[in-house]
Amino acid sequence: MRSPLRSTAAAVAAAAIGIGVPALAVPVAHAEEVAAPDLVISTLPTASPKPGEIYDHPVTVTNKGTAPAAHVTFRIRLTRGLDFPDQAKGCTYSTLADHVRQALCELDTVVEPGASITTSVRFKALPQALMEAVEYGTGRTGETPGEGFGDSYRRLALTADSTADLAAEGDLVEGAPGSRVTVTATLRNNGPGWIRNEESDDQPALMVRIPEGTVAKAVPEDCEPFGVDGPTGPSEPGHARYVCLPADHTIDVDQSLDYTFVLEIGKTARNTKGRVTAGSVYGIHPAFDKNPANDTAYLAVDVTGGEDPGTSTAGGTTTGGSGTGGGDPHGQSTGGSGTTGTTGTTGTSGTSGTSGSTDTSGGTSGTTGTSGPAVTGSTTSGSGTATGGTLASTGSDGMPLLAAGAVGATALGGLVLAAVRRRSTGR
Repeated sequence: MRSPLRSTAAAVAAAAIGIGVPALAVPVAHAEEVAAPDLVISTLPTASPKPGEIYDHPVTVTNKGTAPAAHVTFRIRLTRGLDFPDQAKGCTYSTLADHVRQALCELDTVVEPGASITTSVRFKALPQALMEAVEYGTGRTGETPGEGFGDSYRRLALTADSTADLAAEGDLVEGAPGSRVTVTATLRNNGPGWIRNEESDDQPALMVRIPEGTVAKAVPEDCEPFGVDGPTGPSEPGHARYVCLPADHTIDVDQSLDYTFVLEIGKTARNTKGRVTAGSVYGIHPAFDKNPANDTAYLAVDVTGGEDPGTSTAGGTTTGGSGTGGGDPHGQSTGGSGTTGTTGTTGTSGTSGTSGSTDTSGGTSGTTGTSGPAVTGSTTSGSGTATGGTLASTGSDGMPLLAAGAVGATALGGLVLAAVRRRSTGR
């Protein structure tokens, strides 16, 4: 088995193989100073390995101190998208928290003041590799390194030549005006790379716009209100827009993060929907995501049992030309007791609009249609029922990621604590 650890015990041997040649004059300790080794590690070159590729580069350990380093413990740590391709003699391998892989290697050599030894850092990129980091080195005197970084223990950040696909998933529910419903927005990582950005605070996140006409009454703890260009504070109900992100900033391959909101439907609400967008905590599309087609989904609320958007409750009957206000989104006419057709324009060849009295909603008698087919609208006790009134969007258009089927309306007696849960399926 090939060992990644190579050292020189003598200057002659080092010169013969071209490594470990002392390049520094031997420091001299002053009488009042305590002699001690002071080890320094050279830096590794950065790289963007493709999944499956092996990274193998030497580093040099130099003793800049005034005493020999009689024993050197060299440590390598790899984030979860990297692994050791083989196990070298003299090294102990383990897996730490957060899937960090570690090799702890004992270099059986003495590093004299001014001398250097060379060892290798060797790892491979796994299929899920993306944003990775490598820690390598030793303590200042050759002991097991601590958790900080410095001249003897370094960190290399690298980005694998790969991608990850963040996707948004929405929801569809029904509810009556004044009731409360629960909707779930989902952020999913379709891979192939796992996601955690340790080099920036612009972490992966899900932007959630609350459907218009509803109010968020319970919000997941991992969802913060979003202001002009970023989060504005701790989680709390009542805002129109939220940004949701995992507490540990990590989304593994094939993992879904669900964020459940409790919404109260307004008493005058119509069918409505809010937008859900996968991206970053600042609303930026990540460079590693090459598939923006699935970034957007919707939270749709179908309002049931309320007043039809094209219906009013008073008026007589009008037959003939349309009123002048046929484009009103609620299907009401400003020009007559009869309401308009779908186009809201003046009809042609119609009969005169007929009205017994001014309707209670404030309209006056309909205008006379000319040169076109008649449009018929019925009214009751004042304002008309628009047979061609336009309903608000149900959310079925442009919503490829909505949950299939409608969820029954939920009327809750009090606030329900919304939760976030992770779901993961193995590839």
